Amino acid sequence: MLRWIRQQLGFDPPNQSDTRTVYVANRFPQRGHYVPQRFADNRIISSKYTIWNFVPKNLFEQFRRIANFYFLIIFLVQLMIDTPTSPVTSGLPLFFVIIITAIKQGYEDWLRHKADNEVNGAPVFVVRSGSLVQTRSKNIRVGDIVRVAKDETFPADLVLLSSDRTEGTCHITTASLDGETNLKTHFSVAETSVCQSVSRLEDLQAVVECQQPEPDLYRFVGRITVTDHGEEIVRPLGPENLLLRGARLKNTKEIFGVAIYTGMEAKMALNYKCKSQKRSAVEKSMNTFLIIYLGILLSEAILSTILKYAWQAEQEWDEPFYNHKTEHERNSSPILKFISDFLAFLVLYNYIIPISLYVTVEMQKFLGSFFIGWDLDLYHKESDQKAQVNTSDLNEELGQVEYVFTDKTGTLTENEMQFRECSINGIKYQEVNGKLVPEGLTDDSPDGTLSDAELMFLKAVALCHTVQISYDQPDCPSTAGDPFSHSNGFSTSHMEYYASSPDEKALVEATKRMGVAFIGNNGETMEIKTFGKSEKYKLLHVLEFDAHRRRMSVILQNRSGGKVLFTKGAESAILPFTTSGEIDKTRIHVDEFALKGLRTLVVACRHFSAEEYSEAERHLNLARTALQHREERLQEAFSFIERDLQILGATGVEDKLQDKVQETIEALRLAGIKVWVLTGDKHETAVSVSLSCGHFHRTMNHLELLQQCSDSECAERLRQLARRIKEDHVIQHGLVVDGASLSLALREHEKLFMEVCKNCSAVLCCRMAPLQKAKVVRLIKTSPEKPITLAIGDGANDVSMIQEAHVGIGIMGKEGRQAARNSDYAVARFKFLAKLLLVHGHFYYIRISTLVQYFFYKNVCFITPQFLYQFFCLFSQQTLYDSVYLTLYNIVFTSLPILVYSLFEQLVHPHMLHSKPVLYRDISRNSLLSFRTFLYWTLLGFCHAFVFFFGSYILMGEDTSLMGNGQILRANRQLMFGNWTFGTLVFTVMVITVTLKLALETHFWTWMNHFVTWGSIAFYFVFSLFYGGIIWPFLHTQDMYFVFVQLLSSGSAWFAIIIIVITCLFPDVVKKVLYRHLQPTSTQKSQSIPAHQKPGLSCVESLCCYQHGQSGCSRLARLLEQMTGHYQASTNQCHTANHSNRSWSESETFYSNDRSILTLSPIEATHC
Repeated sequence: MLRWIRQQLGFDPPNQSDTRTVYVANRFPQRGHYVPQRFADNRIISSKYTIWNFVPKNLFEQFRRIANFYFLIIFLVQLMIDTPTSPVTSGLPLFFVIIITAIKQGYEDWLRHKADNEVNGAPVFVVRSGSLVQTRSKNIRVGDIVRVAKDETFPADLVLLSSDRTEGTCHITTASLDGETNLKTHFSVAETSVCQSVSRLEDLQAVVECQQPEPDLYRFVGRITVTDHGEEIVRPLGPENLLLRGARLKNTKEIFGVAIYTGMEAKMALNYKCKSQKRSAVEKSMNTFLIIYLGILLSEAILSTILKYAWQAEQEWDEPFYNHKTEHERNSSPILKFISDFLAFLVLYNYIIPISLYVTVEMQKFLGSFFIGWDLDLYHKESDQKAQVNTSDLNEELGQVEYVFTDKTGTLTENEMQFRECSINGIKYQEVNGKLVPEGLTDDSPDGTLSDAELMFLKAVALCHTVQISYDQPDCPSTAGDPFSHSNGFSTSHMEYYASSPDEKALVEATKRMGVAFIGNNGETMEIKTFGKSEKYKLLHVLEFDAHRRRMSVILQNRSGGKVLFTKGAESAILPFTTSGEIDKTRIHVDEFALKGLRTLVVACRHFSAEEYSEAERHLNLARTALQHREERLQEAFSFIERDLQILGATGVEDKLQDKVQETIEALRLAGIKVWVLTGDKHETAVSVSLSCGHFHRTMNHLELLQQCSDSECAERLRQLARRIKEDHVIQHGLVVDGASLSLALREHEKLFMEVCKNCSAVLCCRMAPLQKAKVVRLIKTSPEKPITLAIGDGANDVSMIQEAHVGIGIMGKEGRQAARNSDYAVARFKFLAKLLLVHGHFYYIRISTLVQYFFYKNVCFITPQFLYQFFCLFSQQTLYDSVYLTLYNIVFTSLPILVYSLFEQLVHPHMLHSKPVLYRDISRNSLLSFRTFLYWTLLGFCHAFVFFFGSYILMGEDTSLMGNGQILRANRQLMFGNWTFGTLVFTVMVITVTLKLALETHFWTWMNHFVTWGSIAFYFVFSLFYGGIIWPFLHTQDMYFVFVQLLSSGSAWFAIIIIVITCLFPDVVKKVLYRHLQPTSTQKSQSIPAHQKPGLSCVESLCCYQHGQSGCSRLARLLEQMTGHYQASTNQCHTANHSNRSWSESETFYSNDRSILTLSPIEATHC
């Protein structure tokens, strides 16, 4: 127990050394005093709470919010001192908010517990005491030998010991880890691969030494020592020997593996890292407004306290005849009395801070996020994928984006590779009908055999890869037969290639069509068929691909015993190491391929002599068995081997553009959003794709910052570019920068680089490493203007960029799901980005910005009469409203209309927002939450509050027909109605006015808007009649008994209500009309476009369209036309609307001189 406590406090960590030693089957050494290392159990814990810590931990997290903590302090003050309002008025809303939030979080955590229990309780088979024992996954210990059957997932990180295959290999898929659906081959060492039964495993004596757990999925360094007949045999272990928890066994009957990392130390669990909390611009503005209102609250409380003591300076008011002081009050400290009075006023005015604002905002974000998933326009039918919302906290941020950073491959393109051209021995070839034909010739050319150079090139492509083959086929008895049939060369049946890279798959499939087919790889030999003739090569070594080298190689031994290395990779990673072959011609062809937008790879080979190979193998073995600095030693060994290469040729593979990419980029640019493309491709390929997708324009001036070697050279080049931009300020500029030059620019010349970039209409960064992508995003994100950034990508290399940006969007593409899982939103195609930002982002921002400001407005209206009332009651801290009204104002009477508004409001029709991207600019730079707008709503609240209070006072002050309790005698002996009646009148006018004010702000009415708007007002009247019409036995006072009935019985009260409401709202209506006609925004102009010119307006959402195109809202459409002066007698029908073929034109008045608008190609208007 003491050890556990020390571990929890961090004083006694379970793993203190850099390496761990695992005894297979937990056979610890018998000699000497051995103390086993302590390891984590195999339980996965994704939950946040336990049954014991839920209440204290949840309360702690909730009271870290400044508003909750503030109301807790107010509640405690009400309990400790004599305050004018009951503690219930602050406590009930606070506890309501706390309980609702706790229930929500508790339910979410219960679901996590449920999922954890399913995983931890899954049945597994473990070898113990010479037999196979079934147990639960959570009972697996480090060192246990675990059996996993086909299609099962691995319950822990295992080192592969053996499989049912004689060579000891197995195939797995890591789709749940990185989304890659290809089959990967993993290997066991030769000494353990023979242990294919429980009895053999029982005799196995082995020890695994490896590094401590780390989250990198693709890194593992270790070695296994097997004792065989007293002899210790040491073998290296790498990522190819480690089976990760969460991966699934495929095409293998069963495997045995020893558990190395368990539970929360498994690599999958270590990747459950918490993403940094992203906060939207609206949330930051909301916190600023809260601080301002806190200042107003303190000012009102201090002013009221000072005025109270100033008033009481006169003896007659300090101790009036009707309120004598007690002895304790006379002897109390003046300072304590001042503090007590200040706290009492603080409690009286505390409702100016809206506690329910946070709950309403959370509900709006949570419920509003469902609309993205429900949007059929964001559904991709081919892949059956809908948009996903991983976090709802950033919905409104979609309406504030100023920079979009996008990956190229798989994001702008389909990531579906098709072989197009190749270069062999300095000659360009194309594939024509499955044949390799030199450029310029047709398929009618002589059908002879391939030359030696052509055959060598095809063999190199067919052998240099990590492609796997699946032979799965349904109940076919001839599976053991020859899978090839020979017709016109040959064709293969029931065989499918799986590759980690789409390029590799496209190349292997291309060689197969041309006559050189890859048949299989059993770990020791690779087999190809050349026009039906089988050839086997012994696989000696695989030099794996890595991002630093940008190439991969295989070393093979042919039938004659010769050793040959085949390598392929980027031209910058191969050409510098070549010494023979058509190097110059190949380089020219690679550049030509890149200019066509093709992805290029260069292929080369090296033939080893016996001495050269033995030296290369020695370097490799030393590097692979090293426990320290293994990666660095492997890089040195690879560099030693991959040199003196003979170039064979190059390949060009086409990656097709996704649908509507050009239109999407153009729409984003018209919306005022700058698009940057960040890619790892070479710059010729990247520029070609940028031109084809509309990111770069043909008439644009291309600026290049490439291949800079030093800081001084980079700085001089940046100055040249800056001068050139100033000289040609009329022309649009596009900047191309590579990764190496970018590193130099960001190191010393960040400000100069930013100046150049901001003056360019488009920026393309090529040869980018994943971390460089994140650095570029951070550079723009932290610039003085603090623009809102969005990053979109589809691969694991885009995750850092996605997490760095304000908003991260993952494409559910072919490079896996890692980007989608780590993003804030996930969509199936790049084209969906347009609607996500221009429509959903626009709506979310307008809704929540109005919600926030309306909340502050209605609370100013609520509490200002309370402040004014103190001038009429000698600052005695008498409350104007009944405590029940104080409690229910925010959580019942005025809560539902603003919630429904924030879910359904549409300022402009969605079709119009999508077809006129310039409307996005009206809400940019947080314009609806600017200080000016905030000041308007605040002053409006104060003005309405003054009208409520003094209007009620003036209109009803002389009315003698109302005689509520608390009545006082006037000088002329007439009776003035009671203070509770007066307060109720003010409250009634206030509830009606703030509700109707929101109705004036509503542009899109649904039945729910009508229901909650008029229903809230009706509910207030019904509740007040019911509350004041009954003597409630549990209330210690009956101040409100019959007050509301008496108020409504007066005709003058009804007259006052109507006059005050009209007085408050009429100036607002006049202001809206004047601004709409004198200074309309582009959004308001779009609202007034006639129905026959506006796509889909007559439909008012496609939900109103009946069959045959008849509009179900034709009466509403005609009414709108009459109001805007564009009435047409003919009935508008959806299918006969005269839609424009073009969504915008050069004659648009909006931002016509904006240099960021590069192209104006037609875009189809969206039809209803």
